[in-house]
Amino acid sequence: MPPRPNASNEPPSATMSGNAPEITVSELANAVKRTVEDRFALVRVRGEISNYRGPHSSGHVYFSLKDAGARLDAVIWKGTFARLKTKPEEGLEVVATGKLTTFPGKSSYQIVVEALEPAGVGALMALLDERRRRLAGEGLFDEGRKRPLPFLPQVIGVVTSPTGAVIRDILHRLSDRFPRRVLLWPVRVQGENCAAEVAAAIEGFNNLNPDGPIPRPDVIIVARGGGSLEDLWGFNEEIVVRAAAASAIPLIAAVGHETDTTLIDFAADLRAPTPTAAAEKAVPVRAELIEQSAILARRLIGAQRRLLDGLSSRLSANSRLLGSPDEALSSPRQRKDFAIERLRAALRGGLDKRRLRVSRAAHTLARHSPQAELARASERLAGLSARLKQGLRARATLARQENAGLKGRLEASQSRLRRAIAEFIREKLSRLSQLEQLRLSLGHGAVLARGFALISDDHGQVIDAAAKIKPNQHMKAQFHDGQVPITALEGPVSQPKDSTGKARPRGVRSSDKQGSLF
Repeated sequence: MPPRPNASNEPPSATMSGNAPEITVSELANAVKRTVEDRFALVRVRGEISNYRGPHSSGHVYFSLKDAGARLDAVIWKGTFARLKTKPEEGLEVVATGKLTTFPGKSSYQIVVEALEPAGVGALMALLDERRRRLAGEGLFDEGRKRPLPFLPQVIGVVTSPTGAVIRDILHRLSDRFPRRVLLWPVRVQGENCAAEVAAAIEGFNNLNPDGPIPRPDVIIVARGGGSLEDLWGFNEEIVVRAAAASAIPLIAAVGHETDTTLIDFAADLRAPTPTAAAEKAVPVRAELIEQSAILARRLIGAQRRLLDGLSSRLSANSRLLGSPDEALSSPRQRKDFAIERLRAALRGGLDKRRLRVSRAAHTLARHSPQAELARASERLAGLSARLKQGLRARATLARQENAGLKGRLEASQSRLRRAIAEFIREKLSRLSQLEQLRLSLGHGAVLARGFALISDDHGQVIDAAAKIKPNQHMKAQFHDGQVPITALEGPVSQPKDSTGKARPRGVRSSDKQGSLF
């Protein structure tokens, strides 16, 4: 078919352009941006989160929302992300509330998310199940790490709202069962800040000093009344679960009613179906303890009575078997009497024997008394004296005869000894005189007498060389007739030599008070 002729008979390009003004790409992109933002200023979009990479280095979050037929880029600014109650996760179906805008740099459009919430209970349950499996895989829910509760805690810490009925129910139940000191850490149990406040309360109780002004609790109760899954979602947050698992203080979770289950129930050391039940599990019943103590006291008294009765019966039976004390002691008493009689007889016999021995000893002593012995000794002494006098007379006579011959020999020997001693003395005196003459000839006195002097320092040490003399040194010059103090004006100098080539000594001159050596 031939082309239809142009009615205006103008080229096709001129017809398409018409009179429309020319605009730039940026102007067109901005116009589209304003149109989209004006048309879609507030939208709620349901979709599945895809390509989620976590917060960017700038703090912003980028991901996509998709369904079976399309995909929409999404961005959450840093400030908005910090306030979100539900954080984006890969594969989570959510309802995003925000405004639609374009990104001119890529010719694409995206949604700026202002709020994010799970898309229905089914999505929340899927998220809860996935989180439970992941935390269970880390061992946070293991039964082996759960601790037993103290039997009777002194202080109980309660993490709940201060204005709700939960705290009143707990206090009322504790007052009925066993009044204890309660520390309340007020938190919000619903809303965006619920999870952070509950986790901070658990950590705060654990950080208390046991000896501080505020005592550290012995057990912690995290409690909240019933509600929907969304209302209880704060107790499913990961930060709360990890804080409960890391608590060093035993923790009781009492969130919701019996049919409500949250992740903190798995991490807690004990789960209570209601806050009231948590108070019941925390302390025993005081009246029951008193009654039990009374029962045990009665049982103890009965056991003591039965024990005493049994011991009394055994004592009676043993008494009958042993008989009376008089019968038991009759034979020992008779044996004692016989033993006393034998002892008395033995003592009398022993005394008689000792008297006889003393009598015999006295007779023997009478014969050997000191007077008798002295008389006999006097007789023997008189005889010996007579014999001694006789012997002395005979000895004197013999000595006079022997001394007559010895006297001549003794006088001859004395004459020879005198001559020998006189000759020995003369010989030694002659030798001594020779040695004295040799001493005088070799001593320094003879040298000093010939005009020489002996130089010594202040300590009496002899100076035998000029090199040992220092300038201004004080010395002494010993002559044959006395000492003269001298001082060296200068150190040693070379001595002048005479015609023979020998060193000629320098003279010594004395000053008014002391000599000087030159």
